Amino acid sequence: MTLDDGRPAPAPRRHLAVPLGAEADHRRLERALVAAGWTHCGAGDWAVALRSPDGLTAARISPFDPAGPYTAALYREAAHTGQVPRLYEHRRLAGGGDLQLLEWLEPVAADEAADFHRALTAREPQVAALADVVRRVHERGLREQPWFAPKVDENPDNIMRTADGRLVAADLFSADGPRLYATVLDDPDLVAATIPEHERRFMTELPMTNTGAWSPETLAAMRNGLAAADARC
Repeated sequence: MTLDDGRPAPAPRRHLAVPLGAEADHRRLERALVAAGWTHCGAGDWAVALRSPDGLTAARISPFDPAGPYTAALYREAAHTGQVPRLYEHRRLAGGGDLQLLEWLEPVAADEAADFHRALTAREPQVAALADVVRRVHERGLREQPWFAPKVDENPDNIMRTADGRLVAADLFSADGPRLYATVLDDPDLVAATIPEHERRFMTELPMTNTGAWSPETLAAMRNGLAAADARC
């Protein structure tokens, strides 16, 4: 539903409605949602998604996502444009995980998504206000996070449609995964020095659905290297 001026109507009040303590991590949260009737509906490299029993809400759950707070900031700061998903709740999880509770979104055709991305990059009038917020929040991430991805993600899958027909940009920010995980192997002391252990405890538990899972040998090398680096701190 939208207002007469095209802005989305105020979001209904939604929350998880499952008991979740301060020490809940991504595993505990996922189990709690499944037990409450939520169903798995997707997975990427950084997160999995579950759909609420009524079909109106999605939970994006990541074991480790330094960019999560910036994505949530984009959704809040650009809400007036109607071109980002409604964010009902954002919560950091124990061990560096991230929860975003969003309105349910549907995919769009690749050409339609590409057109939206092109308009955003060119700051065309219909998306100029959104482009300004994207730039501002992305620059903030680059200043504050040493592993922030240098470019906005232009994956067509990040442009989606809401139940009331709006095209929205979702999940535009991420950590620079290739650089970060190469450094975990090559210089784990640098990673340990720049990301506190309590914020990267589960960084080797990403779904990696699109890129492909790490080999057992690579996982062991990353975990052992970080453990040794933590012991030296």
